[in-house]
Amino acid sequence: MLADSVLNLLKTEISDLEFNRYIKQLEYFENGSRSDKVVFVAPNLLIANWIKTKYAEKIAHLFEVKTGKKPTVKIILKNQAAKVKKNRAPIELEELSKSSKNTILNPSYTFDSFVVGSSNQYAYTVSKSVANKPGIMYNPVFIYGPTGLGKTHLIHAIGNHSQLNGKVVIYATIEQFMNDFTYNLRNQSMDRFRQKYRSCDILLIDDTQFLSNKIQTQEEFFHTFNELHSQGKQIVLTSDKPPKNIVGLEERLQSRFEWGLVADIGLPELETKIAIIKKKCELDGINLNDEIINYIATNMGDNIREIEGAIINLNAYASLMRQEITFEFAKNVMKEQIKQKKENTTLEDIISVISKELNIKPSEIKSKKRSKNIVEARRIGIYLARTLTPNSMPSLASFFGMKDHTAVSHNMKKINELIETNESFRLKVDELKNKVLTKN
Repeated sequence: MLADSVLNLLKTEISDLEFNRYIKQLEYFENGSRSDKVVFVAPNLLIANWIKTKYAEKIAHLFEVKTGKKPTVKIILKNQAAKVKKNRAPIELEELSKSSKNTILNPSYTFDSFVVGSSNQYAYTVSKSVANKPGIMYNPVFIYGPTGLGKTHLIHAIGNHSQLNGKVVIYATIEQFMNDFTYNLRNQSMDRFRQKYRSCDILLIDDTQFLSNKIQTQEEFFHTFNELHSQGKQIVLTSDKPPKNIVGLEERLQSRFEWGLVADIGLPELETKIAIIKKKCELDGINLNDEIINYIATNMGDNIREIEGAIINLNAYASLMRQEITFEFAKNVMKEQIKQKKENTTLEDIISVISKELNIKPSEIKSKKRSKNIVEARRIGIYLARTLTPNSMPSLASFFGMKDHTAVSHNMKKINELIETNESFRLKVDELKNKVLTKN
């Protein structure tokens, strides 16, 4: 079939991931197609919008390559296709409902594909609440946290969920908002700008920290915020810092950002990183064994975006080289992405990382306190000090406030036993070790 050969041709020009995730879900709709119009059926509005925006023109071009004539490509939903079949006559197909008013969101970013852990549980729960009841539960919602931990995923998930429920959603980074504002101001078309940002059910704004010191943009955003909020429209904002810490943000905007609910996303714990890697592999059809997954989780730091990029790069390289992804192969491919190890690690570096990651004061690690969490932190400190520094056992005994080197030896024996018998503990120690070695 011509449509199949065209899509197979497209497969050679895009990644396997894109083809399997989006294009493979299309069905050619013969009843609605003509020589000048090709119709495909998509399973849902998210994928329909995504393909229409990213691939429709390319598909039309490939039809032209095959036939010498460039058709219009339309993407419809199953319910629209059913109407055509029921009437048993070629009728003019309606456009996707409200799609021209909506922002095109990444259909991969859904609540189902978001891995929840203790570090992001609160932000996830809040996001689901406002997606289910926009403008009612919390308004605005302000989500903040370091780069690459899932803020953009969550607001796209809110938008995708809302679009499926018939809401008009506008998503933009603050840079896009500023560029739109500047363009329309220069071209005396501010009515068009305000129509776009104020005629939606849900406004999603990413990277709000870049409003810093942009006085004219802040003024326009202030009025946009007020207009939407007064109408009960949902506003969701993200930033790498809380409103009170955005330098150069007008006090009136800061107070409005704090009107509703402020939720943070913290650094993911090791178990969450492992779960995210497994989820990514499952969604993208990538086969990594537990040894490789644990290696990535303990060595790639906390930026989830970087971790996902490393996995995609590893899989692409293996595919090009026609190579099975073994542990040694993965280590070799990822060696440039793994952060450079710090030379001359000090005891202070080790204590600093352990106290921060395990939430224990440095003085407690070197004290004689015997509570379980402090004893564990002290043992890890001794183990890393013995492993990563040239210090002798007597000098470590002195540093950690112990009687003599036999106490250090005893603690080393205990922690080695735990590492050998407790997989989760071993992974925790490996992660702490790599945080020490990559500490700035």
